[in-house]
Amino acid sequence: MTTLYGYFRSSAAYRVRIAMHLKGLAFEQAPVNLVKGEQRGEDNLARNPQGLVPSLVTDDGLVLNQSLAICEYLDETHPEPALLPGDAAGRARVRALAQLVACEVHPLNNLRVLKYLVGELGVEEDAKLAWYRYWIAEGFQALEAMLTREAGTGDFCHGDTPTLADLCLVPQVFNAERFECDLSAYPRIRRIVANCRALPAFEQAAPGAQPDAG
Repeated sequence: MTTLYGYFRSSAAYRVRIAMHLKGLAFEQAPVNLVKGEQRGEDNLARNPQGLVPSLVTDDGLVLNQSLAICEYLDETHPEPALLPGDAAGRARVRALAQLVACEVHPLNNLRVLKYLVGELGVEEDAKLAWYRYWIAEGFQALEAMLTREAGTGDFCHGDTPTLADLCLVPQVFNAERFECDLSAYPRIRRIVANCRALPAFEQAAPGAQPDAG
């Protein structure tokens, strides 16, 4: 059985769960508690030398890391439903939207960065929240503009079926909501996320539905 090593509130693991459920793939979950530091344990480091999640271990022993790479692997090995469009321009647009979230916004706001701000740099809680909300606003302003201006946007980030971009957007919005970010200025983002959350695959992948959610 394919096993996903992750954490229920990890944005990156959340992306992979959505992909697995959209494609109807069976998998087991093995929780790695990021708050307790289990990601730095020997077993997890053997799977992922960065000490991160997620890792996907296939039933034939292949170990995959980095959520976007895992999602594209799943798309290549299980093509339906497709997470990337059939045309080169469409694939480039979806990857740009996905990477805006996964490579620009998320790395500045993930747990290890926030812990470093507080633990090593002595940043106060109010300043930490200000940091988080600033980078959400920076990223979401650009994303909202792209989704509003570009013709490729439909019910979802690209067209009328979920793509890799939606897999990145929904977890980031979930975390923005956790940190009480004001999302009122992003109506297109909020509409797309609502459309995603109405689908069973997104509901099944949501943090509160995971076995380690407590």
